[in-house]
Amino acid sequence: MSALIEFDNLHYTFPGSRMPALRGATLRIEAGQRIVLLGRNGAGKSTLLLHANGILRPAAGQVRLNGKPLEYTRRGLLMVRRQVGVVFQNPDDQLFSASVRQDISFGPLNLGLSIDEVRHRVAAAADLCGVGDLLDRPTHALSGGQKTRVALAGVLAMGPDILLVDEATSGLDPWMRRQVFAIFNRLVERGATVVLATHDLDAAQHWADTVVVMHEGRVAVAAPAAKVFTDPDLRAQVGPEIER
Repeated sequence: MSALIEFDNLHYTFPGSRMPALRGATLRIEAGQRIVLLGRNGAGKSTLLLHANGILRPAAGQVRLNGKPLEYTRRGLLMVRRQVGVVFQNPDDQLFSASVRQDISFGPLNLGLSIDEVRHRVAAAADLCGVGDLLDRPTHALSGGQKTRVALAGVLAMGPDILLVDEATSGLDPWMRRQVFAIFNRLVERGATVVLATHDLDAAQHWADTVVVMHEGRVAVAAPAAKVFTDPDLRAQVGPEIER
């Protein structure tokens, strides 16, 4: 099966830092998967995700989407962001419009879609994320869980093939987490891929098809979830990264 997105030997160091955030990270992601990305703080999870749609550009190595290298031009990045959506850990980093409707509309409008198509996408994404009754609410008046679902709707309105979620479920109560994971499942059923960077071992064991474990800026393991948690050799290899 051909990879939807490939990270090939990525190296990256944040400006002003002496410690590389990525040190040769390599990973293939295929279509229609539920993937959990594990690793301690500083392992490189968020940095890897930010390379997937060109927010960051590697110092060395290459990111390929559908077999083609990312182009870091305005046109190239627009094409990438049609296919790869990112939901940040803190929804306040993603919400900036006055109302929920305006915020969800922003991405599709940026794609140059017609007003009718934008309206259709906003309504569909809001319905999927359970925020259809909030469209005229100001974003600053939302609860934390509502903000997370609105941020998710704003990304989904762009119609991505792959959704990258950076710790966005960590601060939600159990009921809201179930709602968000239900949204993820519906996306995968439609053929999308969802990659969740998290410390949530329950999600890794019971939701993911594939578990990727990062350590010191590299991908230490990428394997079926059941194997990661049951294979003695893999447990020994990634031990501290997945121990409770």
